Amino acid sequence: MTCLICLRPTDSTPYHPRCLRRLFGTRTAPDLDIDLARLHTVALAMVGRTTLSGVQRKISIDLAFERGSLRLVIGQGSFILKPQAQAFPEVPQNELVTMRMAEQVGMDVPPCGLLRLRDGTLAYIVRRFDRTSDKRKLRQEDFCQLAEKSAKDKYEGSAELCIRLLRRYASEPLVDVLRLYRVLVFSWWTGNGDMHLKNFSLLTGEDGLHRLSPAYDLLCTRLAIAGDQLALPVGGKRDGLTRQDWLALARYGQVPERSAERVLATIAGSLEPALTLVDTSPLSDPFKQAYGELLQERTGLLRG
Repeated sequence: MTCLICLRPTDSTPYHPRCLRRLFGTRTAPDLDIDLARLHTVALAMVGRTTLSGVQRKISIDLAFERGSLRLVIGQGSFILKPQAQAFPEVPQNELVTMRMAEQVGMDVPPCGLLRLRDGTLAYIVRRFDRTSDKRKLRQEDFCQLAEKSAKDKYEGSAELCIRLLRRYASEPLVDVLRLYRVLVFSWWTGNGDMHLKNFSLLTGEDGLHRLSPAYDLLCTRLAIAGDQLALPVGGKRDGLTRQDWLALARYGQVPERSAERVLATIAGSLEPALTLVDTSPLSDPFKQAYGELLQERTGLLRG
């Protein structure tokens, strides 16, 4: 059996106790006594009443510790729950395995995992990083807002624009441009064609500093849309990128060559652990094969 949080083997239970503590702060898994159809109804009822948006249903929920179960709340929950998407199969499984890969390459990601609903379907759950321990909301501005664009123009940008926004607004731009560079390379490596301007954010911490937020909405869109290209071009290119294109982007962002080389080497060197994650994940066999082949192809391009 595989842990539905870390995707590593377990003895006979779906979660490691340490993984549950990290995600929920408890040693036992919460019971979400609701099915997929009901979740979609709740999500539709929440449209226009929360700041969560996107094609995939996203539901703000909180943990009722006294009953060990999750209760649905509107807008102020500590978690976001994403059930199976009606249009694209296996999105929750896809997102979890991609987030675990991101963690392997040194990216900052929030605690996340999978929960099984009453009807047996899997839903993705992630702890919100824009909430303090006492549930106060931190200021978060996505790159669409920073660029003074409307949400409908979230695809009207580029990797270079994201770098310029960090240079202008981040408290420590040199640090955050390197972090952004890692996210951009990783997103291409994992075939993510939906990293648009709203999927990057600047988070204002309790210390008042403006930093690139932890990575979110990471998944391989090519599993659902064959040949899906980058949402934001790199050097004017949405596809057919090579190692040299990524090194050129690093130069544009004033990322030291040695640091850029280290990022590329770390991601390429994570191929085998990534393939292991894909193999142990709850993805179906055809998706496992397709994801593995993509990672091997992109790793070859990164290595030049």
